[in-house]
Amino acid sequence: MSKPTLKHFKKRYIILIFTGGYLLFANSCMTMRTSTKKTQTFFKEKNIEYISKVVEIEGKKVHYIQTGKPDAPTLAFLHGSPGSWDAYKNYLVDSTLISRFRIIVPDRPGFGKSDFRRSASLAEQSTILNQLFKKVDNGRPITLIGHSYGGPLIVKMALDFPTYNNLVILAGALDPKAEKPEKWRVPLTWIPLKYLVPGALKPSNDELWLLKNELKEMEPHLNRLESKTLIIHGKKDKLVPYSNVPFMEKNFKNVDSLKVITLENENHFIVWTQEELVKKSILGWTIEN
Repeated sequence: MSKPTLKHFKKRYIILIFTGGYLLFANSCMTMRTSTKKTQTFFKEKNIEYISKVVEIEGKKVHYIQTGKPDAPTLAFLHGSPGSWDAYKNYLVDSTLISRFRIIVPDRPGFGKSDFRRSASLAEQSTILNQLFKKVDNGRPITLIGHSYGGPLIVKMALDFPTYNNLVILAGALDPKAEKPEKWRVPLTWIPLKYLVPGALKPSNDELWLLKNELKEMEPHLNRLESKTLIIHGKKDKLVPYSNVPFMEKNFKNVDSLKVITLENENHFIVWTQEELVKKSILGWTIEN
């Protein structure tokens, strides 16, 4: 083998190794999910019994964590983008909540242990998660709670399957005009570039790029929403502007009951910065309704 050919071979070999190594890195880093061992340790330290289960729905795997009373009304929490069930880990072990409710927190499709990195549209996620809650139905009322991307998702779920008693929208993105998807996201949705986006950022990038158009499609149907709805939103939210609140107030014309809690000095991360307020508000809302 001549020297030029040998050098060429070595370069190609190095490129293949680098590409393969990066693809492994992209799939394994920034997963934003908790390992089985850490999950076990967390609940053991809190002395809380829990269920961690993966079910198959329409050929797709959906993982969820469950705590609380199996035969009680259900609080179902849906995380933002990116994320996983552990965004609500403190809610899963709250003594007041688990004494009154069954709490279920899924990994949304594409995240955690739910077909990780396989992107799904708002409509696809609604179909899959509605099937999940049919599968685990215990005959008691269900309250859907969604933060950020989880906000429009629970609204879509309630429009597609109008049997949910209550909705709680935490800093939810419903107004298509308020969505300003960054143009840099576009190339990262293309093959092969999208496979180079690390971990949970891949499905997050895909779904956030699609969201504006999906919200436009959903907007004409918002007047069909009937579930009692609680909205909690911070006025200093720069990621999901407060303008989403008057948009929802205008378009949720037929909900049985609508309540808004405005947090004057809070940003987008109220699930964690206002944890006690959110818990008390959910508890009060479900008792009132």
